[in-house]
Amino acid sequence: MSAKEAVAVEETITARMSRWAAGLRFQDVSKDAVYEAKRYLLDSVGCALGGYQQHDVKIALEVLDEIAGRGAATVIGTGKKIDPVSASLANALMIRCMDYNDIYWKQDPSHPSDIFPAAMAACERARSDGKELIVGFVLGHEFEMRLCEAGFPGIRERGWHHATLTAFVSPIVAGRALHLSWEQIQHAIGISASRQCTLGAVTAGKLTMMKNTVDPMATQSGVLAALLAERGYTGPEHVIDGKEGLTHVFGPEWKLNLLTDGLGDSWRITQCGMKFFPTEALTHAPISAVLDLVKDNDLHPDNVEKIQIRSLARAADILSDPSKYDPRTKETADHSLPYVIAAALVDRQVTPVQFMMEKIMDPSIRAQLKKVEVVADPEIEKVFPALQRVVVNITTTDGRSFTKQLDYPKGDPRNPLSDQEIEEKFSALAEGVLSPGAQRKLKDAIWNLEKASSVSKLMALMKADVKGKKLSWAKAKAKAKTGAHGKKGR
Repeated sequence: MSAKEAVAVEETITARMSRWAAGLRFQDVSKDAVYEAKRYLLDSVGCALGGYQQHDVKIALEVLDEIAGRGAATVIGTGKKIDPVSASLANALMIRCMDYNDIYWKQDPSHPSDIFPAAMAACERARSDGKELIVGFVLGHEFEMRLCEAGFPGIRERGWHHATLTAFVSPIVAGRALHLSWEQIQHAIGISASRQCTLGAVTAGKLTMMKNTVDPMATQSGVLAALLAERGYTGPEHVIDGKEGLTHVFGPEWKLNLLTDGLGDSWRITQCGMKFFPTEALTHAPISAVLDLVKDNDLHPDNVEKIQIRSLARAADILSDPSKYDPRTKETADHSLPYVIAAALVDRQVTPVQFMMEKIMDPSIRAQLKKVEVVADPEIEKVFPALQRVVVNITTTDGRSFTKQLDYPKGDPRNPLSDQEIEEKFSALAEGVLSPGAQRKLKDAIWNLEKASSVSKLMALMKADVKGKKLSWAKAKAKAKTGAHGKKGR
């Protein structure tokens, strides 16, 4: 074996990932991947504009007003320019806090667009254009989704949150956007990933604001790591495949070839899903099935005796433990199968309005919670994650029974949101923050992102221009039509 071959054999997995990321160019990315990057940006910015109006974001912005420094990165909504580390946290929290952005689930669940703000902040600091921003978005989805696929079972099944994986990916995105060398990107991965392991407790039992905050914190960690690496700071190169690294600590089985095999041959961002409901991913198919049964058969709460949901064991475990039958926070409600099904039965829709406190405590909805039974079905386990199958059976007080099986929800890449549906979702969420004219300018800029000369100019379009208006979810309610089969294409 030659010396060159010996080096290749000993090269760590983070070295191979970093080399590819550092060398990726916009012209290397397929047209489909570029198109999907723009779709996910529009969806994510809509989520961020809705998130800007949420209580937890307001708290975080107040804290950042106190501690953040001046810098080149723009905060969505406020338009303030602060340091990129703080801006990445603020913007990622806005995208994530409503649990309404993208979703991928293979072994592990994840929300790759939570990492978008790492690319945004770092590109602003580097004074980059829209093409560079697209490269960052594509990189984030590529490695986040591959990490989800590589562990058997996934991180979540071992008691850890997927933010643990985001800490490995966000430094790649930030480092590439800052034009770091592959060696510096590798160090950034080591810096971030070695200190950012997230307990699954944030999504177990009674949920708090941290449920939607840990992934933004992992994104923030990556930006900080990239800035440190830029100045020469070092981190462990063996953080994935070496002694006491990811695979050593988080066994039992990792297929690390999935992290690098076929890089550039196809693009993971074209295989991700987008949320049609502002709820935990495994609730989507049950919600869709219940809404179809309720509307098709004109069922009302007073004539429904029982709703049985047959799903995965993890759905029964995570989404229907005792705390989920008595939700008293938005975070618990949007991870509660009993609550979202009860809301679907009573209101015939599940939109952001169903997660306002007056709705969560609405006696007419709470009266339905005990009617919902969640059963773990071993046969459904066998087809997951290829299918997110659910079987719903509704029994009425007069003895009738209605059953529906769904194998994947609306928003899955096999049944995607159309461009029009994404724009409608964006407009509903942006209402109360951006005027109609400002919305049109921002949407047009996103659809033409590869032509943008400045990421900072794009971010400036996200500054609120509506003052003194209360949040309105009228459009969200009007557009919440379950079962529509949109097609891609503008």
